[in-house]
Amino acid sequence: MARTVVIHSQGGPEVLALEDRPVGAPGPGQIRIRHHAVGLNFIDVYQRSGVYPMQMPAALGMEAAGVVEAVGEGVTHLKPGDRAAYAAQPPGAYCEARVMPAAQVCPLPEGISFEEGAAMMLKGLTVQYLFHRTVPLKAGDTVLFHAAAGGVGLIACQWARSEGITLIATAGSDEKCALALDHGATHAINYRAADWPAQVRALTGGRGVDAVMDSVGAATFEGSLDCLRPVGMMISFGNASGVVPPVNLGVLAAKGSLQITRPTLFTHIAKAEDCQAMARHLFDKVLSGAVKIRIDQRFALDQVAEAHRALESRATTGATVLLP
Repeated sequence: MARTVVIHSQGGPEVLALEDRPVGAPGPGQIRIRHHAVGLNFIDVYQRSGVYPMQMPAALGMEAAGVVEAVGEGVTHLKPGDRAAYAAQPPGAYCEARVMPAAQVCPLPEGISFEEGAAMMLKGLTVQYLFHRTVPLKAGDTVLFHAAAGGVGLIACQWARSEGITLIATAGSDEKCALALDHGATHAINYRAADWPAQVRALTGGRGVDAVMDSVGAATFEGSLDCLRPVGMMISFGNASGVVPPVNLGVLAAKGSLQITRPTLFTHIAKAEDCQAMARHLFDKVLSGAVKIRIDQRFALDQVAEAHRALESRATTGATVLLP
């Protein structure tokens, strides 16, 4: 049996319940992993609240790190006793141990702790696909990154610096702006206290940015379009402030033949070989010191509702982990 966080209906943090569930043995293509740390992400909030429909009852959680206890037939890249980490479907990482598909579970290098592994997989792989698989970016390009003091944002600031890319960060307080700058952002704008699209235009000499990376959603979408150069790329990859309303495609033409995409990590890691290669790239960034994983909040597994409240209130910085 393993303690597991489940929901029987979608709603607020109060629907999160801790239950004992059987774990069982892995079948073909599966592993059993015992978690040492579990990551917390906004996708968990979307699944809990109903933004993303789920079949009930549902387990939550998309990333974790721990030790492989058993492997099923056909699994060759992992063995019992291996350290491992993942960001993967199906949900169910909020638990002490689980059986799950092995394809997207990655060997975790010795130089990376379990807490770092749990805090970096979904967020770090997201940054990897944003910078390397969504739009061609090169040294000297400029991107606008919203919510840059969060778990994904602080990795993105460091990643951009390591690639020679100018990153203009936005955050909701002067303190969070300072945090983004400390992690490699070239400029930072407090979007609560400023006409941030005008500031972005000023910082780029009126040209606009090559790409916007926006996980905030409804609150920043229209302003983000005004920050792009002609034929620039709008990457909407989250909805922290609410779902972006329907878009009149004619607006994209009027604002300079803009491009727009709504990617998800799970499309990019669907092929096992892609996932493993992306993870190795991420691990190399961390092991080299170019990217440091900042964990600012830790909660016990039975404090999961409190952890969700903190994340939704935007009271967090860096990453948050649950400790089984």
